[in-house]
Amino acid sequence: MTDEELLRSCLRGDVDEYHKIVERYRTKALAIAMNILGNREDAEDASQDTFIQVYKNLERFDFQRSFPNWFYSILYKRCLDRLRKRRRFSHFYQKFKTEPSQSLSVPHASPKFSLLDKQELLKFLKSKERISLFLWANEGYTSHEIADVLKCSPSTARVHLFKARKKIKTLLESKNVAL
Repeated sequence: MTDEELLRSCLRGDVDEYHKIVERYRTKALAIAMNILGNREDAEDASQDTFIQVYKNLERFDFQRSFPNWFYSILYKRCLDRLRKRRRFSHFYQKFKTEPSQSLSVPHASPKFSLLDKQELLKFLKSKERISLFLWANEGYTSHEIADVLKCSPSTARVHLFKARKKIKTLLESKNVAL
């Protein structure tokens, strides 16, 4: 079934169809949230909040729009809310952070330089740059689709994507990773 068919079934009262939407988008939502937030616990919370908000506001969805874009824009806003909250209470997060630093695999790099500290990468990229890069690289989104998610112009989305790619290139060059 298509997203539209599942959503229309949900609107008719078939709640079980929403489980299919959750299953379809759960992995991608978590990956996007992880890219923005940098830790799994916050990413899971933001993803869950997004699914709840989408379900509660399903009757407001405009079927002329793309459901994934609508969904990802809500997810992006939930992640930004978490980042704002994190900044306000940063000393609490630092005290209770117990998760070891994770590594991010760099595709097509030579094996001896294949790992890059994820926390280091996240320091370099702003949240809009991370989401732009993720949607472009993993989902194949165009600048117009990214702009729809970020609620900005396509040219601004291209700027975010350009800056993200440039920062990663600079970081990889500083680590002597072959491009």
